[in-house]
Amino acid sequence: MEKTKATLKDVAKAAGVHISTASRALKAEPQHRITPDVVERVRIVAGKLGYRVNAFASSLRTKRSNAIGILIPDLWNPGFPAIVTGVQDVVSREGYEITIASDGNDLERHAAVIENMLARQVDGLILATAILKDPAIASLVSRNVPAVMVNRRDDQGRAPSVITDDERGIALAVEHLASLGHRHICHIAGPQNLSTGVTRKRGFLEAAKTLGLKVQESQIVVADSYSRDAGARAASRIITQNRQVTALVAANDLLALGCYDSFRASGIRCPADVSITGYNDMPLVDLVSPPLTTVRVDHRQMGAEAAHLLLRRIGNTNAPVVDLVLRPTLVVRASTSSAAVRRSSKRPS
Repeated sequence: MEKTKATLKDVAKAAGVHISTASRALKAEPQHRITPDVVERVRIVAGKLGYRVNAFASSLRTKRSNAIGILIPDLWNPGFPAIVTGVQDVVSREGYEITIASDGNDLERHAAVIENMLARQVDGLILATAILKDPAIASLVSRNVPAVMVNRRDDQGRAPSVITDDERGIALAVEHLASLGHRHICHIAGPQNLSTGVTRKRGFLEAAKTLGLKVQESQIVVADSYSRDAGARAASRIITQNRQVTALVAANDLLALGCYDSFRASGIRCPADVSITGYNDMPLVDLVSPPLTTVRVDHRQMGAEAAHLLLRRIGNTNAPVVDLVLRPTLVVRASTSSAAVRRSSKRPS
């Protein structure tokens, strides 16, 4: 004979509490007016009886799915798993599950993925994909959908965000190169429809101006995406247009790795001929040859802070819009060295 499934009433009876007390004790959110020993006793009893909360039935009662959607632009980008981990660290403690999707940097898919998430009744969204002037943000705000941006920000301040001080981060890289004697420094900028691309380019120009470095238009090439291939194409343009370049600041690590590919194909040595810096300090860039000097961003903390902001908005959709800005740090490795070394090096013709 098949064993009958335990009910909430069975759990309450075995734990010696009222059924409403058992129900509250088994909820994921913080327990109110229930002592920790009662919560523990109820949950131990539920485990022994094999009782499982019916999440679907619960969502019908509470109008919440206890699910959060996370949208990232690229599943292959090593920086985003840390953001997702940071989100999960926080929301799992509050009983939420996460659903992850990628829009592949496609604007139409971006909107479609958001609608699919909402159709699944997620309680809120964390967006690492939003572009500047993103129409999806206006749509979410008009429908009062809790949403938080991470590693991106809305130029109109309509949604909370967690970002890094990208202007300062790029300035750290430029200052480091200038301290090594570099005067002809070029920049591979990120896409200018993304806040990170715009802000890091602005940071490069401001840092160069502060240091008294002249920057010609040819010294900045905008990559069409944050990818290794785009970095290689941009680096080839940089070298063709700037034969005197001694250092290159890339707007992220994947672009910097693309520079490695381009330079290797052209017989240009790093750092003997050209120093390179990246941005993000994504996993394994300390293991490439040469190990990459880069700006470190704490993506896990970004994800955790975004999760806190989202939970606050789920609890109160009228909570104030907050922009959190984290401080980056520079990690110096072997891809940068003194400009004096390059003056004595024989450059390819």
